[in-house]
Amino acid sequence: MDVRIRPFAVELRHPLATATGDIERREGFLVAVDIAGTTGIGEATPLPGWTESRAECRDALDAVSDPALALESGDLDDTPAARHAVSLALADARARAADRPLAATLDTSSHTSLPVNATVGDAGADETVEAAKTAVSEGYECIKLKVGARNPAADAARIRAVRDAVGPDVSIRADANASWDRWTADRFLDAVADIGLEYLEQPLAAEELDGHAVLRRLHDTPIALDESLAAVSPARAIASNAADVLVCKPMALGGPDRVRDVATRARDAAVGVVVTTTIDAVVGRLGALHVAASLPGDRAHGLATASFLDGDLAADPAPVRDGTMRVPEAPGLGIDVADCFD
Repeated sequence: MDVRIRPFAVELRHPLATATGDIERREGFLVAVDIAGTTGIGEATPLPGWTESRAECRDALDAVSDPALALESGDLDDTPAARHAVSLALADARARAADRPLAATLDTSSHTSLPVNATVGDAGADETVEAAKTAVSEGYECIKLKVGARNPAADAARIRAVRDAVGPDVSIRADANASWDRWTADRFLDAVADIGLEYLEQPLAAEELDGHAVLRRLHDTPIALDESLAAVSPARAIASNAADVLVCKPMALGGPDRVRDVATRARDAAVGVVVTTTIDAVVGRLGALHVAASLPGDRAHGLATASFLDGDLAADPAPVRDGTMRVPEAPGLGIDVADCFD
């Protein structure tokens, strides 16, 4: 098999705040794999705190001579972004060879379009309400609000103001990005008990599975885990009874095959799955879209992240329209490999 690697960098419109500092650009690698004359493409875009470093990713990719063997042997298990690129490229090549969209090769009953959530960052109540109203006017039926940067009473007031503004039919999620302790999370959950949140995402530190399990027992608001999946295995997260929902990032988990495996385990345990990106370029976003479309259920996924980037690697065949993303009907990912590598 022929493997080609192309480095890339894409600037962000605004800095992305993470636990390890602000990120102003996304740097990674495109990987093209040729199988019997058919080329598939994948993306490795490491994210500090979630995956290996960029240097480690490049070293892992440079060592790949047989992509399928690299996956089977576990050589890429410690470098999830590199594994994601190889796994996605192989899946893309196979889908192109079958002349079918990638989602349809992952599951024959895959969705043709998906609802996605709009993300509203931390801001004062008035600005938050205006951003939420704008998202609803653009067709979004699910809004994800960032919380945790202020006291829980103020965050609860922001969410209540949004609920009053958008009405009862819009789904609202809150994401604390692991910023609270148990006591603070308790206060917040008490304050929003009557608002009807779809779920509260990652209120506690990533390793605190027991604390999340306690929150689930004490409160009616469902709990989702995100950062925890970078700190512990998904199997352990499911077994701990710490989550009603797992937020799965294909780049951090190591590829579409890994997400589907987690989704199967979660479904058996009556745990929901939401697929999100790590602010990836177009190839990574399309991979996340196809894997999300292959999963059952009608939850909104966190895939509307193209607007975070100031430019991209190629034209996006799946832009957000009316709060949904349509799965490309072309074979594989639905993007021309030459557009990304030329």
